[in-house]
Amino acid sequence: MKNSLKIFVILILAAIMIAFAESRTITGRVLDDQGQPIAGVNVMVKGTIKGTLTDINGFYKIMVEQMDKVIIFSYVGYITVEEKIGEKSIINVVMMPNLTAINEVVVTGYDASKRKGVFKSAAMVVDCMDSPLPYFQRYNNNFNTEGYAAVNENGFKNVRNNPLSTFSIDVDNASYSNIRRFINGGTLPPADAVRIEEMINYFKYDYPEPRGEHPFSVYTELAICPWNKKHQILQVGLRGKSIDKSSLPASNLVFLIDVSGSMNSPNKLPLLKSAFGLLVNELRPEDKVAIVVYAGAAGLVLESTPGNRKEAIMRAIDHLEAGGSTAGGAGLRMAYSEASKNFIKGGNNRILLATDGDFNVGESSNGGMERLVEENRERGVFLTVLGFGMGNIKDDKMEIIADKGNGNYSYIDNLQEAHRVLVREFGGTLFTIAKDVKFQIEFNPSRVQSYRLIGYENRLLNDEDFNDDTKDAGEMGAGHNVTALYEIVPAGSDERVPSVDPLKYQVSRNTKEENLSDELLTIKVRYKKPDGNISMLLEKPVKSYGDEIEGASENLRFAAAVAEFGMILRDSEFKGNATLESSINLASRARGQDEEGYRAELIRLISTVKDLRLIADRD
Repeated sequence: MKNSLKIFVILILAAIMIAFAESRTITGRVLDDQGQPIAGVNVMVKGTIKGTLTDINGFYKIMVEQMDKVIIFSYVGYITVEEKIGEKSIINVVMMPNLTAINEVVVTGYDASKRKGVFKSAAMVVDCMDSPLPYFQRYNNNFNTEGYAAVNENGFKNVRNNPLSTFSIDVDNASYSNIRRFINGGTLPPADAVRIEEMINYFKYDYPEPRGEHPFSVYTELAICPWNKKHQILQVGLRGKSIDKSSLPASNLVFLIDVSGSMNSPNKLPLLKSAFGLLVNELRPEDKVAIVVYAGAAGLVLESTPGNRKEAIMRAIDHLEAGGSTAGGAGLRMAYSEASKNFIKGGNNRILLATDGDFNVGESSNGGMERLVEENRERGVFLTVLGFGMGNIKDDKMEIIADKGNGNYSYIDNLQEAHRVLVREFGGTLFTIAKDVKFQIEFNPSRVQSYRLIGYENRLLNDEDFNDDTKDAGEMGAGHNVTALYEIVPAGSDERVPSVDPLKYQVSRNTKEENLSDELLTIKVRYKKPDGNISMLLEKPVKSYGDEIEGASENLRFAAAVAEFGMILRDSEFKGNATLESSINLASRARGQDEEGYRAELIRLISTVKDLRLIADRD
């Protein structure tokens, strides 16, 4: 009997040792031929769907089995590398530019000299007639089906005629990671993909923790504008109350996953699976997850399952495969049905839609999607959208349904971004502390001649909407920051300002009374509690006066650097004296601690755009 028991124990131990021997971790780093790290490289085990992407420092980590023989490294504009695994545990790779696959495209530039140039571009053609930046390579939408809503930049408003600026907050940040994807691929994004407020709000700022009855604090700062010394730049920031993950209410989540044929590429469904794996690891026993998929039709692949059954949830995710058309409307309806069936009163009831946004079967119009999402929003089921992939991403559609669904829209271009959105900012992404948050700023005409809100073009509200509780606005999550920048022309400036003819029936305010006030402006914020229908008001007058930008805080200097970079990417008519060098200098001096390297990454992206310009000029 004892011998039988010993044999049994030995067999169990042997089986465990074999199981451990069958799977192991490969790590490494991917560099270019200049020794610089490449972010976003697809790292795949050949013949499988197992994959990951390199982080901003070029590092990766991937699990392999005993049967796996080769790892493939691929990236746009570089020669694909295949490395045999063998007994290695570390595989470092140097990727060379794919010069043979890069097309030389003759581009006619219609500048003053009407010169022609040759641009080297990986599967992209640039027409300078359509590009406001003729010496850059800008992504040409004639060669893909990506969709972006038109952005018509805010202009300057005369304070005498337009003393109020009213808009809904926006905590989406998809634009920045999407821009990063373009630049890392060696080209500039379309101008309408550049939403400056989302670029600014991608970064965290050192705003004070809220105290008192309101769930957020209000921060303001003023300085001389770096791209126009005659103007001032005003930073207005909100910081949401931080909540420990363990204190968050229970979540009723539905993963709505696009498994259509358009998702069949390494930076779509395989990356999506890895991203959701990170989120599943964060779930608690009181949380619940259901999984709905859609392709030619929609289907429920996992009924609502407690968060401590991680293996069951991951097994359902791992078995997903891409194929078929895209019945997005049917998928949304099924997801809302499942969320309603498992509704948690007082909890976080939310759908996480992961897609490239390519809805082309069934209910696919923007209007139809909006109505569907709005109806369920009123029932307490919110919607967060995660965008994946390139070539056919429908940015405009995803932004609309996230905004209407009381949720956020993020673009996941690599696994590190998935970690930032779904792990590091888990509470802010999934838990709302205030809804229908509206800003309204009243400028004092004795101090301000005119102003311009930088960005938020698709979030503007009528002034009367501020006090109308039936008007939808943005949501704010736990620990979230919201930042807005204004460019201000001080009173007394000799600049020509936008104006209308003198009004016949209106009585002007007494200028002497205006001059009694030393207030620059007054900020008002309206918001509702997550489960409330009546708004609350926060009001704050601002009396501070600006100094040189060099003396401003890291908050304002870095936000200004991001705005400057965004205006250059858009070739904004308001960019003034903005330069890439100025943006780099501002950002470099305002990096702060930057523990996770996001600010350093911005500086690298600006430098890359400088290099693109130099290459284009040289060619």
